[in-house]
Amino acid sequence: MAFDGGFLHKLITELKSAKDCHIDKIYQPSRDELVFLLRKKGFVKRLLISVRSGSARLHFTEEKYENPDTPPMFCMLVRKHLSGARLIDIIQNDLERIAELIFSATNELGDRVEIRLICEFIGNQSNIILVNSDEKIIDAIRRSDIENAARFIQPGAKYEYPKSLDKFNPLIISAQEITSKIYNMGELPLWKAILDNVQGFSPIIAREIAYRCGGDILTNEAQKETLEARLEKTFKDLSDFGKPYMLKTDNGVPYDFCYTEIKQYGEKFKCDLCESYSKLLDDFYAEKQRNALVSQGAADIIKTVSNAINRIQKKLSLRLCELGKCKDREKYRIYGELIKANLYAIENGSSSAVVQNYYDEQLSTIKIPLNPAISPSANAARYFKEYKKTYTAEQTLLKLTEEDKKELLYLESVADSISRCESISEISEIRDELSESGYIRRTALKGKKKKQQISSYLEYTSKEGYKIAVGKNNRQNDYLTCVLANKNDLWFHVKNIPGSHVIVFCGGEQVSDETVLFAAGLAAENSKAASSSNVAVDYTPVKYVKKPNGAKPGMVIYTTNKTVFVTPEGEK
Repeated sequence: MAFDGGFLHKLITELKSAKDCHIDKIYQPSRDELVFLLRKKGFVKRLLISVRSGSARLHFTEEKYENPDTPPMFCMLVRKHLSGARLIDIIQNDLERIAELIFSATNELGDRVEIRLICEFIGNQSNIILVNSDEKIIDAIRRSDIENAARFIQPGAKYEYPKSLDKFNPLIISAQEITSKIYNMGELPLWKAILDNVQGFSPIIAREIAYRCGGDILTNEAQKETLEARLEKTFKDLSDFGKPYMLKTDNGVPYDFCYTEIKQYGEKFKCDLCESYSKLLDDFYAEKQRNALVSQGAADIIKTVSNAINRIQKKLSLRLCELGKCKDREKYRIYGELIKANLYAIENGSSSAVVQNYYDEQLSTIKIPLNPAISPSANAARYFKEYKKTYTAEQTLLKLTEEDKKELLYLESVADSISRCESISEISEIRDELSESGYIRRTALKGKKKKQQISSYLEYTSKEGYKIAVGKNNRQNDYLTCVLANKNDLWFHVKNIPGSHVIVFCGGEQVSDETVLFAAGLAAENSKAASSSNVAVDYTPVKYVKKPNGAKPGMVIYTTNKTVFVTPEGEK
């Protein structure tokens, strides 16, 4: 991630609006996080400091964090020294990934003292350290190993900054000087030369500058001038003109962030401008954490559903193959009939019989294989028995393959629902559904059975003012269609593809074509066809939608439908 010294510099500029705030409350939601509630006249903000591996950061937050019933020891210590303290300043040493929050606090004797909270965002060595006015460490979230640590982080020790790398500070050194240094570095790739020489730059910034210069290595004066111009532009973004940008995938999943626009990925990622640096980080890590929690929570049912789909597909393939063999059953009946009609002409012990086929319009002759060990009449009976056996097998296989197709469609609908889950509660809902359907085993709860809850479905409003509901899983689909909807409301679903049930609550009123297309678009977007174009969507009044007895969750049949074709928003 691009939480480099440059991004921290932009953040601190934004966070300085909290100067002169008093600390109202202090929380420690987890081992690696602190949250301060800051107040002053006309200003109330929560400040998050996280040194969690992979998500170390500092910013204002609107997220509400759950706090432990008993505050951790470090939280109690910070409260002792900083409760009611006033934030004097937030500073950064050059462009290092170290932010210092300087507070004016009152000690036990009632004297005003200066206390610093030093936040180091240095990979797996990130730390939050409380330091007094004598530069002595009061305590830290992560204390160092007394015997083997490169830096001694223990209460009572003198605080020392981490060893700084010998790089140029772009806020002090000109782009021309840095360009000259890089130009003389020979065969080193351009992005690596930039990264090794410029303080506060992360790999994504170095690669972006190299990309804009159009080459991996500087070979001529023209490229040198281009590099100087690009560095100058980036330095200006860093100091004055930069804006918070977030890189997202086509389906809106956050990928990275920066203080300057990123073009190196082409159309692979979208570069969206955000409201503020704090808002960017709040949204970025909230989405990342949500995706991680959902993925982790759904891992077992994803595996279960995937294995079940593979099993059904193999079973269906074998049954279809057997069904194909049954297509020739009619020849066994014809063989039997022709043998019976020609018993007088077939000798016992014959291995075959050549007879006229009166089932053929041309009355051609046909050679029928015989078992010489049995009589001609027994051979006819054998063929009739094979015909009957094949007919019975075909009827059984038709029924079984139809059941397999229904089960496969159901499992694919579950897989589609899992792919669109956005919370643990939705995952739990699908897990309950799979348990009820017999795909997973759940431990029985003692005592009273827990009442099943339906999580929040998606809601929209058409331009005409009609409420539109979209189910996010099969249980929600059943609830919307079979419980919540009126028989005269409109029901939408993609044709022959797993997806959400969409209900337009119109009560039988005539809705416009615009509303129909809008609802159909929602059905397409919330289906397995979300990445396709020209998707067929069926719609009909709810009274024509029926759920057969014993049908799996979300499975319905419908009649008297109309069809429209739409392209989901993501494909336009």
